[in-house]
Amino acid sequence: MPFTPDSSVVWTEIPVRDLDDAMAFYSAVFGYELTIDNNGPSPLSTLPSDGKKGVAGNLYVGNPPAPNTGPTLHFLVPGKLEDAMERCSKAGGTVMPDIMQLPIGRFCYALDPDGNSMGLFEPK
Repeated sequence: MPFTPDSSVVWTEIPVRDLDDAMAFYSAVFGYELTIDNNGPSPLSTLPSDGKKGVAGNLYVGNPPAPNTGPTLHFLVPGKLEDAMERCSKAGGTVMPDIMQLPIGRFCYALDPDGNSMGLFEPK
């Protein structure tokens, strides 16, 4: 019998050079309230999730890949895509200005300050 989960991705880990700086960036772009969790073997900051369906994630101190060489994580943005693009740039990210249209919404690519690839997604 084939296995068909609600989501094929369980969680994500985003390597960053400085946890405090990364928390400030992701908070500025998405409005997340992030804190440091010291309960595991090393400090991390968990990205928000309702814990029911979907994907959870965390930021951890590690070695980010060279820009555009690692996986791309697509994030739901609060509000308009253009506003999220501006917040990303102001917070130190690099935004690719081309907006792509999909039947389910629109998005653009960006890099966080550590060079991690991300998509900024506004649903229809």
